[in-house]
Amino acid sequence: MKIATFNINGIKARIEQLTGWLQDQSPDVALLQEIKSQDDGFPREIFEDMGYRVETHGQKSFNGVAILSKLPLEDVTRGLPGDDGDEQARWIEATVMGSRAVRVCGLYLPNGNPAPGPKYDYKLAWMDRLQTRARALLKAEEPAVMAGDYNVIPQDEDAARPDAWRTDALALPDSRAAFRRVLNLGFTEAFRARTRAPGHYSFWDYQAGAWNRNDGIRIDHVLLTPQAADLLRDCWIEREMRGQDKPSDHVPVWVDLDA
Repeated sequence: MKIATFNINGIKARIEQLTGWLQDQSPDVALLQEIKSQDDGFPREIFEDMGYRVETHGQKSFNGVAILSKLPLEDVTRGLPGDDGDEQARWIEATVMGSRAVRVCGLYLPNGNPAPGPKYDYKLAWMDRLQTRARALLKAEEPAVMAGDYNVIPQDEDAARPDAWRTDALALPDSRAAFRRVLNLGFTEAFRARTRAPGHYSFWDYQAGAWNRNDGIRIDHVLLTPQAADLLRDCWIEREMRGQDKPSDHVPVWVDLDA
């Protein structure tokens, strides 16, 4: 089962790139972030015609997550538990029925800037809720994947210029500590299970020639429960997507599971 997480930065702006990518790379499951569309405005028919089942959790102009799956989906839920008043569309999950059932959770974690401030408080509170949900997934003792745009630079090795991010919400000590608390519950960070080397990024800003200078950061992550980690074949970043016409500022991150 090949699963890719991809922050597309707007379904309307990226529809041609996205459909071309799906045709060329054919993921079994694509977890999308920042669709920036309400559910009824998402062009689901295009993807259904390509053989994908489509589930969305959208929001007008901002945020929004989706699951595209060639395999049957069961028990689809929307919204990260823990705050009934949270109206931001940042979490969707479902069980993918492959040769083995795998619970997939697509997430778009809050950016948190400017920090300190209410946006950063929301980010940390959201990460507390994420930890609670992660603990429940572990308790189920089943293969589960939490993948998406985490808006966290876990370590200095995950930035071309770590000093430039010291005061940014993506790299503040509290952000990194909250990310580690989730990992330390017993999750495997799939990409780092394959390589410890620096210089691997999933995001390059549109400004100041960041892509041409490879001035990137790694903020798109795939976390696996122990049962999913046992199925891990490979994990890689599809960096070439950033060099295409009208790209997203993110690129897909892939995980291949024996499922």
